[in-house]
Amino acid sequence: MGHRGRKSIAELHAISIARNASAQRSASNELPQAPSHLSAETKTWWDMVLAEHELESHQLRTLQAACESWDRKEEARKAIAKHGLSYVDDRNMVRARPEVTIERDSRIAYLRAMRELNLAIEPPASSGLQPAALYR
Repeated sequence: MGHRGRKSIAELHAISIARNASAQRSASNELPQAPSHLSAETKTWWDMVLAEHELESHQLRTLQAACESWDRKEEARKAIAKHGLSYVDDRNMVRARPEVTIERDSRIAYLRAMRELNLAIEPPASSGLQPAALYR
């Protein structure tokens, strides 16, 4: 609870800005469009998230980072499904493919962004790859 008595000019200004932002959000029912570089599934997920949750403008950047991380993770999964988890280098050593690291790092980034937004919702639709197909 705030303190009693007169408010400072800074407090009054902050209150008026918050009220104006809230009024503008409710007045404009138009949701921000998903960035054009996202996959179709992730764009659909973006729209679903914004329809279900009210996000501040600074949270939209975090949501965009989550979407981009998800798409990058899915791209890496497709590459792993195509090329496998490892390869043999020129010295006959078995090495992990770079896509394995990209998938792991992108998954972590997605989960951190979701935790930052405090969202516990179903992730975007996957590309249709079965997890077992990755390890053949």
